[in-house]
Amino acid sequence: MPPNAQTARVPAVFLHGLTGSGACWIPLVRGLEDVLDAVTPDARGHGAADAPPEGVRYDDLADDVLTLMRERGLELPLLVGHSMGGMTAALVAARHPTLVSALVLIDPTFLSAERQQAVYESDAAEQHRRAVAAGRSALAADLRARHPHRSQEIIELLADARMHCRSSAFDILTPPTPDYLALVRGFRAPTLLVIAEGGVIPSETAAEIQRCNSIVEVACIENAGHGIPFDQPNRLAEIMRAFLRSHA
Repeated sequence: MPPNAQTARVPAVFLHGLTGSGACWIPLVRGLEDVLDAVTPDARGHGAADAPPEGVRYDDLADDVLTLMRERGLELPLLVGHSMGGMTAALVAARHPTLVSALVLIDPTFLSAERQQAVYESDAAEQHRRAVAAGRSALAADLRARHPHRSQEIIELLADARMHCRSSAFDILTPPTPDYLALVRGFRAPTLLVIAEGGVIPSETAAEIQRCNSIVEVACIENAGHGIPFDQPNRLAEIMRAFLRSHA
């Protein structure tokens, strides 16, 4: 953390996952607003951001983060990324290790080649098109039915985000994605990897990541799936707060 971390809020960039938006971070950021000065951008093809016709790649998303940091004058920010945003944050931190103060990766898309191909060949994009075509009310009702433990606020934020996610954003699923172990080896800033019982990163992969770079700390959250920030925002905030304190 920067030298003034104990007396001022730490600048932080929060990067959302596929079909999300910057607004989806609101419940988590609210619980950390006394320690973090958060910026929550929309990724390409999401929210209010442009959707280039040729689709999206991780290099594009990483470049966008660097541009944001430069334009906002963000010096040594904390990077927080969930899912797709986690891979993006990892790419920035590995390629530009002197530009970030710390890293929080929340169940990032660190997938094997076989899993990448399976996701790419799935009907995820078609499911999204059908969900959007059904309309916002139906989409929100489906989210409530599938995730009854999530707050109404989060359901509404996720429904809005899904409605504003363009189909071209799913181009990010095109394999191969960056080699996550190679990225991990390039980390130089304190790093927290947050996984969940029902997430995409199993404990074996988390252990492999730690063997690649001992700077990585791992926290596992119970009673959560891949959508950790939505399933357990309060618990995630507690874990992040402890991480920040330990590296202040």
